[in-house]
Amino acid sequence: MEPCRIEELYDLNETIAKDLFEGAAYPWEVLPKIKDFILELGKTLDPEEYTHRQYGEDVWIHKSAVVFDSAYIHGPAIICRDAEIRQCAFIRGCAIVGENATVGNSTELKNVVLFNHVEVPHYNYVGDSVLGFYAHMGAGAITSNIKADRKNIVIRDGEHEYVTGLRKIGALLGDHVEVGCNTVLNPGTVVGRYTNIYPVNSVRGVVPAHSIYKAAGNIVRKIEA
Repeated sequence: MEPCRIEELYDLNETIAKDLFEGAAYPWEVLPKIKDFILELGKTLDPEEYTHRQYGEDVWIHKSAVVFDSAYIHGPAIICRDAEIRQCAFIRGCAIVGENATVGNSTELKNVVLFNHVEVPHYNYVGDSVLGFYAHMGAGAITSNIKADRKNIVIRDGEHEYVTGLRKIGALLGDHVEVGCNTVLNPGTVVGRYTNIYPVNSVRGVVPAHSIYKAAGNIVRKIEA
């Protein structure tokens, strides 16, 4: 079992972008494809359900979604059913915001897929990332998506290395991941399903599913109820 494989991280039935992942083994493989996927999928969305705006680039917003006046959305982007885009949110483009997802005040998105019920509600930066079903990032938690030396990102899981060939990768959060406040997810961080990250951490590499990340080198397995 490889913890970074798409099927180990995500329930693809919980995103409008299910077809984006077809043929991919690892979630970072879809990051360069998000823009074109949105533009193609947008053409198929029911105009009775979605409002199509053409400012910047194409933006499709479900008519049930709540978008505050102070929010800025640059396309291409898709905002799904019952999503909420709150005050001063900044969507820079290439973003899919799932059903019932929350993009909060002063949160910035760029080149992302947010599955259904994702919450990035307060002062978050999420770039070049995929956040699974019911993933939640606490206030001030961010994804760092580029290394200081600007080299391509290699994701490390113990002694195993994944050579991605990409210069920008944020975080790949599995379903039901909880990230504590003011945590930095370093470039290429992968967090398995149902894992909790304690606040004020700097996380890198692969964090196992069903774990509690207390600090670097201090990761414990959750006790089954």
